[in-house]
Amino acid sequence: MTAQSYPRTMPATTTSRSRLAAGLLTGGLGLAALTGCTFGSENVRCSPSSCTVTLEGTDAQVDILGTTLTFAGTQDGRASLGVGSADVSCAEGESVSAGSLDLECSSVTEDRVELTASLG
Repeated sequence: MTAQSYPRTMPATTTSRSRLAAGLLTGGLGLAALTGCTFGSENVRCSPSSCTVTLEGTDAQVDILGTTLTFAGTQDGRASLGVGSADVSCAEGESVSAGSLDLECSSVTEDRVELTASLG
């Protein structure tokens, strides 16, 4: 009788671990998408349902909660913002809604706005 050579297969535990690692990676990426905020920015802090954002300088923009938010400057103490395809303005302490977002402007200066955006 001669010995036959069979292709080696990975043990089930290694395959299961590989699938688990791939699932965790995919789940982590999915969670990142759920938070909806641009990563790598010191000007954005997010929880799963809201983001606190500081936009500085004309035409500053960030993608949060599935929407592009653009700062167009201030006039008479009001920040002009683009929220997706809508244009809104808000003063310090004021809340406004645009599209799927509710915005609360906590600070408005000549070239900067700080706000909290949440899903409406």
